[in-house]
Amino acid sequence: MTQHFDIHALRAQFPACENPDWVYLDSAATAQKPRAVIDAISDFYASPLANVHRGQHQASLTATEKFEQARRDVAAFIDAKPNEIIWTRGATESINLLAYSLSQHFTAQDEILVSEMEHHANLIPWQLVCERTGATLVKIPCCPHTGQLDLHAYQQALNTHTRIVAVSHVSNVTGTRHPIEKMTAMAHRYGAIVIVDGAQGVIHDPISMAELDADFYVFSGHKLYGPTGIGVLYGKQDSLAALPAFHGGGKMITDVSFEQHTLAPIPARFEAGTPNAAGAIGLAAAIQWLTQYDLRAIDAHLSTCYQALVEGLKQRPAIQLICPQPHSTMVSFVVDGEHHADIAELLGQQNIAVRSGHHCAHPFIKALNVEGTVRVSLGAYNSQEDIDRFLTALDKTLYLLGV
Repeated sequence: MTQHFDIHALRAQFPACENPDWVYLDSAATAQKPRAVIDAISDFYASPLANVHRGQHQASLTATEKFEQARRDVAAFIDAKPNEIIWTRGATESINLLAYSLSQHFTAQDEILVSEMEHHANLIPWQLVCERTGATLVKIPCCPHTGQLDLHAYQQALNTHTRIVAVSHVSNVTGTRHPIEKMTAMAHRYGAIVIVDGAQGVIHDPISMAELDADFYVFSGHKLYGPTGIGVLYGKQDSLAALPAFHGGGKMITDVSFEQHTLAPIPARFEAGTPNAAGAIGLAAAIQWLTQYDLRAIDAHLSTCYQALVEGLKQRPAIQLICPQPHSTMVSFVVDGEHHADIAELLGQQNIAVRSGHHCAHPFIKALNVEGTVRVSLGAYNSQEDIDRFLTALDKTLYLLGV
């Protein structure tokens, strides 16, 4: 954290920000990539290329070292140990891996608690587990007026039959930050396993796995300024050791006969086949790029932009904010009498990129009693000028619709 934060210097590192006519306000879906990440991936493929953990020649040894250094970089970023980091394709695959592996011995007596506010990636895998095993899916309800989970209802739902608690760190609809430390401590009193979807939570604030104390934490690289197709599954060492293997194939074994096999140590046993080495290296480059800054300075900048965004939206009477949070990087809203897709389309025609719809969180949207929302989400590269241009385009949109 040695480089002074300067929004203009930071933006200059993003090729996508070179287009002066385009305002990107959809970073919760995926973040733009800095040149450091693009170069790291390009350099990996441009150098003498080899598979990792497969050869004794120099190209393979070099690729393997870069791949494993990336694992160490990710571990350090979240205050974990390298052998607690499993590479996956993304948060979705990480959760599916856990759902498959943890449920091998579930019965109809078991219960899985999932919050009402989850992204489908942290809901549907558990629905499938319940269909397969007879276990019961239990909802942790939210307050539709505040966008906060009902912790009293959560406490009441926990019992000795609770096997899993699955909850997001930060909602991808409202930006609500859930009290993971408190929820984890409550769940552990009943021996439940806590799984946190950190896709939105890992992005802005320094995170310590030791402090969160969740058994598993998952996130995707592409929301963290890294490449697509790479994800992380963090697990406590004992928690990972208790998991059966998910994928079978090369690298995840130490010995194979025709009749049986011996599993490799963790993390290799969960990484069958040729890994996305370029993706891992690109994610490490994103982390190295990001941590050259004071993350709190970036957060303070984004907080200023967020407050300007929310205040600007509040000044427009036709707009209803959906559970705006005091501190966040995203906000959802609806326009009285207008479809969310029409708002996004008209903004898009003015080169303002936002997200509209259910945000892969249908149950939460239904609980909020809306058909869908327009979501504006910020990245480190967004500026006050972006907010001003968005609000100007929104005014034109409302005028065209006669609102």
